[in-house]
Amino acid sequence: MNGNPRPGRTARPSVLVLRALGLGDLLTAVPALRALRRHLPGHELVLAAPGRLAEPAAATGVVDRLLPAEAPDRAVPTTLAWPGPGPDVAVDLHGNGPPSHLLLQRLRPGQLLGYAHPGTPGLPGPVWREDEHERDRWCRLLTWYGIPADPADLWIPAPATPSPAPGAVVIHPGADAAARCWPAERFAAVARALRAQGHDVVVTAGAGETALAGCVAARAGLPPDRVLGGAADVPFDRLAALVAGARCVIVGDTGLAHLATALGTPSVVLFGPVSPRLWGPPPDPRHHVLWHPDDDQSPRPGDAHGRVPDGRLLRITVEEVLTAVRSLPEPNPTRTAARHGSAAAPTPMEVPARR
Repeated sequence: MNGNPRPGRTARPSVLVLRALGLGDLLTAVPALRALRRHLPGHELVLAAPGRLAEPAAATGVVDRLLPAEAPDRAVPTTLAWPGPGPDVAVDLHGNGPPSHLLLQRLRPGQLLGYAHPGTPGLPGPVWREDEHERDRWCRLLTWYGIPADPADLWIPAPATPSPAPGAVVIHPGADAAARCWPAERFAAVARALRAQGHDVVVTAGAGETALAGCVAARAGLPPDRVLGGAADVPFDRLAALVAGARCVIVGDTGLAHLATALGTPSVVLFGPVSPRLWGPPPDPRHHVLWHPDDDQSPRPGDAHGRVPDGRLLRITVEEVLTAVRSLPEPNPTRTAARHGSAAAPTPMEVPARR
């Protein structure tokens, strides 16, 4: 791949990466982003993603600037506010098909990297595979273009911010769709049992999840100050510090599960409509996956955005979760020390002001 600036440009060359999705999507793309940074060290790496991801994008340590971009329901944005000449390199890590390909082509990049699709026959690239883990998918794309990428290179540095609850068990009952939400009363039963065993338990909530987190905490007998977030998202540096310093995280198939993976924190992850082989943590004794699929073993047996809890998710019992927690190894003392301030804070990332 040609890493030279486009003819006639004197400014620092740029690589624009489109991944205008959520936190978990960003974190599964870290290996690909890190591969681009290694391959194009002199380029400005710009990530087109929702503005709310500015802090986690900076925390990866590889993104130079965030270009705010988003669309409802995981759709492709209709426009990108890219000023001046097109980027030297544009990379489609958003999806596969004409909407995202054409969005980037309209910027007239020097080179566009993406998967092959019959709707954009002028774009070379590898064949898209439906049954592929997200980390593997984007690393395979870059490798096809001659950019070595390792799906296991997924770590992000622990924040310098101190944890608000060192050593706590973190329970996150929410998700962006009901299909991936294990029942609140079961999360509460897990929290109550762990508290009875002497664990400090913290319940986290995303924006708009005040009632859900409050219900879990109340049923578990936890005081209100054991709930973090709800009215708004927990600030990312505080959330990352909490997860980095946690005994473990208990969570559904959502962004916080990927944050635990990226920080090396033990986790129990509950899956329902989508197979963990597409979105789960890598094989590692620190991460315990619970999933009860149907006999057909389809990777997407349910609707990940459905309005009721998926039946496969409901097959997971409270006792299974408690058993999984007991099976987790203790956090690595060396990493725990790093989680509490010895890691350098990431370089501040430039984020354009909203107009």
